[in-house]
Amino acid sequence: MDPSTAFRLDGRVAVVTGAGSGIGRASAGVLAAAGARVVVADLDLQSAEATVAGIKDDGGEAMARRVDVADPDAVTALVDETVSGLGRLDVLVNNAGIMIRRPLTEVGPEEFDRVLSVNLKSMLYGGQAAARVMRPGSSIVNTLSTIIDFATAGTGSYAAAKKGGEALTRTFAVELGPRGIRVNGVAPGWTDTGITRERHVDESGRFWQDRFDELAGRMAGSSPLGTVAEPLDSAYAVLYLASEASRFVTGHVIRVNGGASMA
Repeated sequence: MDPSTAFRLDGRVAVVTGAGSGIGRASAGVLAAAGARVVVADLDLQSAEATVAGIKDDGGEAMARRVDVADPDAVTALVDETVSGLGRLDVLVNNAGIMIRRPLTEVGPEEFDRVLSVNLKSMLYGGQAAARVMRPGSSIVNTLSTIIDFATAGTGSYAAAKKGGEALTRTFAVELGPRGIRVNGVAPGWTDTGITRERHVDESGRFWQDRFDELAGRMAGSSPLGTVAEPLDSAYAVLYLASEASRFVTGHVIRVNGGASMA
């Protein structure tokens, strides 16, 4: 037996939200390279189309769709359109997310609800919509964060959403397991993405590379491996959880953080 076949997704259909950049883009590319037809969903359609172009250049099959994951009707429509157009849905990656940095004492109700809607409620909406159409052997993967293991100042609303996502992941796993649907999470450590870079852009739009490099160096020091993650590191974990290689894994969270959160 060739072990690599367990990671193939030939004939399967995957939806990845927040796939216009970062970990979502890397995940969409890896799933497509493994043989899946991928629906690249993002609030920014132009970014989604750029992801699709890259996948097609590499010989994969993908299509772009605009979706606001904070809108349950939009998420349901995305799933329904996928099944109508491609005949099935085997993999859902709930990856879309935002981070607003502000001390909890200064977070307003509208801002807090926005962070929860994009990062947490979207996992509920996606899981509900996918559960209606998925067959036994299907997989849902939720993008969480290493922040579920420790607190940092200024990221309380984001942490609350991701911790809630961990609970949703495990509960969905229990509820959908009897139907043969697996639900797991990937919790990336500090990764070089748009979210981590945006805090180093000033009001004029200038990117402070030296400050970014300084922070990256400090974050690398928190890992026994002495480095930080790249989007592909999480994407490969997504592939594992989406494939038959993990057919007896559910309710689990893979921490892709180089050991930074070891007790």
